[in-house]
Amino acid sequence: MITKKRKAANAKIDQGKAYSLKEASSLIKDINTTKFDSSVDLHIRLGIDPKKADQAVRGTVSLPHGTGKTKKVLVLCTPDKEQVAKDAGADFVGLEEFITKIEGGWTDVDVIIATPSVMPKIGRLGKVLGPRNLMPNPKTGTVTNDVVAAINDVKGGKIAFKVDKVGIVHASIGRISFSSDKIEANSQELINAIIKLKPSSSKGIYLKGLSMASTMSPGINIDAKSVQN
Repeated sequence: MITKKRKAANAKIDQGKAYSLKEASSLIKDINTTKFDSSVDLHIRLGIDPKKADQAVRGTVSLPHGTGKTKKVLVLCTPDKEQVAKDAGADFVGLEEFITKIEGGWTDVDVIIATPSVMPKIGRLGKVLGPRNLMPNPKTGTVTNDVVAAINDVKGGKIAFKVDKVGIVHASIGRISFSSDKIEANSQELINAIIKLKPSSSKGIYLKGLSMASTMSPGINIDAKSVQN
């Protein structure tokens, strides 16, 4: 059953129109139906074959206005790095106890950072962490000896993204309480990062479809031409 609020939100969107990113960033605030500070998400369909290893688009980007969410960070490291990580703002720090907890199904964190020296010990956690996009990876800056910089990046608005099995990148770029200008700027920053990662083997149209939605809102189609600087 569609609620009155959702019907009203649907009525504000022309489903046959592809909006500019600026228009979508303003409209998304008008069609929000939640009372809480919902997430604003981008869904970007790419013209790639994600089954091919050289076309598996993934990376990180620092959003200029942050995510609007305080991320819980776990640092897996040796004892000599623990106090440094705690002082930098890590929510959880340790190694063996967290390996045991994760093996038991615990994943109550948003990002896991690990030092290179402990990676052999946590490799077996891939089955639990992999499907949740929590496995530390050098490509996303979450396997590093500089845990302070990594924590600062995450807390400051750095997000990781990767294409899914059907060629779509899904990412939260802010909250509905953000101004439309901040939503637009964060969105453009993510899109720019994805454009830079276009695989050389990808042929044809790269940005095939874009949409923006907040939690429980209808999606807004975005004109790809409006986001390619």
